[in-house]
Amino acid sequence: MLEDRTTAASSPIAWPAAYPQGYAVVDVETTGLARDDRIISAAVYRLDARGEVEDHWYTMVNPERDPGPVWIHGLTSEMLEGAPLFTDIAEEFATRLEGRVLVAHNAVFDWQMIAREYARAQREAPVRQRLCTIALSKELGLPLPNHKLESLAAHFGVVQQRAHHALDDARVLAEAFRPSLVAAAARDVRLPLLECRPLTEWTDRPVPRQSGGYGSYRPTSWRPARKRPACPHPNPGRYEDGRPLKQGMRVAFSGDTSVERDLLEDRAVEAGLHVATSISRLTSLLVTNDPDSGTSKVVKARQFGTPVVDEAAFGQLLRDVAPADE
Repeated sequence: MLEDRTTAASSPIAWPAAYPQGYAVVDVETTGLARDDRIISAAVYRLDARGEVEDHWYTMVNPERDPGPVWIHGLTSEMLEGAPLFTDIAEEFATRLEGRVLVAHNAVFDWQMIAREYARAQREAPVRQRLCTIALSKELGLPLPNHKLESLAAHFGVVQQRAHHALDDARVLAEAFRPSLVAAAARDVRLPLLECRPLTEWTDRPVPRQSGGYGSYRPTSWRPARKRPACPHPNPGRYEDGRPLKQGMRVAFSGDTSVERDLLEDRAVEAGLHVATSISRLTSLLVTNDPDSGTSKVVKARQFGTPVVDEAAFGQLLRDVAPADE
């Protein structure tokens, strides 16, 4: 177990003034990967500005539904039955996150699950920025065979004891994050921080589950994909600034939005637009609140010269979409 106040690298480092003053290393285990899935356990290691551990916290959470892939996380219905609901732990969880950068491995997933749980609880998670350790390892150019947590841990000699247990995964990540942070500071590397936007509008669409309880789950049955009908309108080309959107335009989304992504996509489809899952030369518009994030969609949009607008501007454009040229 990682001891509190572990000593960081002994050599003095001119710590970049722009670096955050504290971090919350987070791991959540869930009933699945879909937007209606729930958190069933959560762990937080609070770190100071230089990555040293201040304290840690762990809880199981009753998801009020079947636990999903038990063969992965090991938490059965019986184990979760007496656990607190998310509303019961929301305040304590928030105190662990407040004023800190959320750090996670594949941070967009952990943040989206947390944001949805707080939205359900009619609260807002006190998180303004996140840092993905996958992105940081890329910034540092670490020679990893892949981007799994176990590979990052092995690189820094961290021993994992219970994979897919939230507390141990958070411990492992905290141990691997500290030397990553020290290496970044020593080289004055810009940390790949992204804005976290709490959900202000969302909806649950329950996904049909197989009968027979969690034992009937299979890896392909708990990650459903949404399929949309083909757009009936031809693609009129790219969006031009100052002009309205036109039915048939191909619109892609990237990054966090305050309105849940599926709702935005539904509104785009209802307006007669084509929702694209990737960027190509045929994409009419990219909607993102993080134009400097460096995600693959943002990078491709730059390469192809695809116009980019933020969520607020897109909402205004949706109010007056021009009919297609049939």
